[in-house]
Amino acid sequence: MALDPNSRRQFLAFLAGSPLLAAAGLDHDWLARLAGNGRSDALLHAADQVATAGTHPVLAAQPPLIARAADALDVFDFEPVARQNIPVAHWGYLMTGTDDDATIAANRAGFDRWVLRPRRLIDVSKVDTQLSIFGSRYASPIVVNPLGSQKGFHKDGEVATAKAAKARDHLMVLSTVATTSIEDTIAARGGPVWFQLYHQSDWSITKQMVKRAERAGAPAIAFTVDLLGGSNRVTMVREARRDTRDCIKCHLGGPPLPGVSGRVDDRDNRRKPNLVGYEKLPPQLEKGTPTWEFVDRLKQSTGMKVLLKGIVTEEDAALAVEHGVDGLFVSNHGGRAENSRRATIVSLPEVVKGTAGKIPVICDGGFRRGTDVFKALALGATAAGIGRPYIWGLGAFGQEGVEAVLAIMHKEFELTMKQSGVTALSQIAMRHIAPA
Repeated sequence: MALDPNSRRQFLAFLAGSPLLAAAGLDHDWLARLAGNGRSDALLHAADQVATAGTHPVLAAQPPLIARAADALDVFDFEPVARQNIPVAHWGYLMTGTDDDATIAANRAGFDRWVLRPRRLIDVSKVDTQLSIFGSRYASPIVVNPLGSQKGFHKDGEVATAKAAKARDHLMVLSTVATTSIEDTIAARGGPVWFQLYHQSDWSITKQMVKRAERAGAPAIAFTVDLLGGSNRVTMVREARRDTRDCIKCHLGGPPLPGVSGRVDDRDNRRKPNLVGYEKLPPQLEKGTPTWEFVDRLKQSTGMKVLLKGIVTEEDAALAVEHGVDGLFVSNHGGRAENSRRATIVSLPEVVKGTAGKIPVICDGGFRRGTDVFKALALGATAAGIGRPYIWGLGAFGQEGVEAVLAIMHKEFELTMKQSGVTALSQIAMRHIAPA
């Protein structure tokens, strides 16, 4: 029998307090608000299904918070520890989507559209998980994606992440709005990292930023194109309002709003070293938001590989190839760009088709398991990027936590390869998955 509306809302409130909610890709406070105001009949119906299926008592038996990174069984074990450690405004910045955050949930749900087709009696005693891209090799196809303001989650910030990427031999991409410079990050990584680029309204500044990354040793830049129309980050603003700290040491005026700048502004980029220190040249102001002409100009300004981050359609993928782009990230900014409610894993096949296999394609958005990574590679991705999971590890235990997240996801991926009867990334193909 279905629960009455009041009981259903009580059950949603119970779910909102569970760290297991992270497995669905949903934020606790967002669901708590739904439970309070009854905005989602679909979620109320889901509560009926879960409760009547007899799983309510299982959810009630929540495990205690892990005390050390080595105790984690999956990446979700880090989330409640990180949430306990990270200030509420910073947590809102990390977990926000746009509007009602529905695209975050869609990214996770997208993986359920595909199931695995395990194979048997194949020798998988030796498996090669190495990723080869632009002449460099890494131990895993799991990319440490750009995510800004990491000192807002742990005092060591991007340095801890870079050291973890070095220890586990993963490709790392640094955000423009990182709280560590490109130079210091490359030093901590002990090797090159890619640089994610937010364009500036003044081309003379953008060009200097690109040249700086090139001088530092970055072999590639990923120009983010999914935020050119802006985004409506309700959860971030709502959580910032709950933070009563006076953060004048980090934020102009005091209110803690991490990661919202992205523009060169010497008044309030004290914690954004990649946005400061540029020569005052005659301005070359952009006319409107960037178009393909900007991409052409960017390509001409550097010898680095130029990738676009935020491509989700076949048409744009084909145009990228026409304009000589070196690679793509299939991305909706972790559900914080547009509220399309379309999973990146769903967009991936058409983007791969649009490239005609001519350039590498990295997919990000909602990746939490090694099986997710395997499905992306089966659908044609070169690699898969992660964001929030390694920040959960960072916020929980610093470098050790990031290393543990990378190790867990890589182990899951390797096990999936073995169960699927493949011994190298090049063998992973559509035949290893099927529509659900």
